[in-house]
Amino acid sequence: MAEAQTRTRRKVRTGTVVSNKMEKTVVVAVTRQFPHPLYKKIIKRTVRLKAHDESNSCEPGDRVKIMETRPMSKEKRWRVVTILEKAR
Repeated sequence: MAEAQTRTRRKVRTGTVVSNKMEKTVVVAVTRQFPHPLYKKIIKRTVRLKAHDESNSCEPGDRVKIMETRPMSKEKRWRVVTILEKAR
């Protein structure tokens, strides 16, 4: 029961696959938009996260949902939950 409660508190992000050149790993670009605190102009910030893709099914351009997980390697702390939209 405790594990199910902690699992729901993990961060979930949506992003676009940029690279799949590694074994069972994809690079996902997650973009967020927010207003500047003083000037209120909309600012875009993009972060590239490495995510675990067990089935190697993601291709560049796919929109994916990733979830925070335990550290799997030096830089990989996310895993692919679902592919929301395949690249054309």
